[in-house]
Amino acid sequence: QVQLLESGGGLVQAGGSLRLSCTVSGRASSRYAMGWFRQAPGKEREFVAAISLSGGRTYYADSVKGRFTISRDNAKNTVYLQMNSLKPEDAAVYYCATRPYSTGSSVPAEYDYWGQGTQVTVSS
Repeated sequence: QVQLLESGGGLVQAGGSLRLSCTVSGRASSRYAMGWFRQAPGKEREFVAAISLSGGRTYYADSVKGRFTISRDNAKNTVYLQMNSLKPEDAAVYYCATRPYSTGSSVPAEYDYWGQGTQVTVSS
């Protein structure tokens, strides 16, 4: 069974940084793009960032562009989300997901497997 496991979430003060990790296991092929999404209480799940299978192409939501960086290490079956200059509005449960294509997208429905999420809390 395919499993995605996020880690690295926690409590951070506004302006601080966190690095999230997501490891993928149980998948026969690593030929997939990956994305990060987040969901705050009372809000819809929203796109954060995506990365192609090779890591050569990245895509960011305007709200995080310039502050967040997505990367992947295929040898470790891991995708990362480096989050800098965190704002209170960044607080959410962050989910990683796989998309069975070479490139990522901002559409949640296009992703086939999801992690359980990791909580990011940003204090003012």
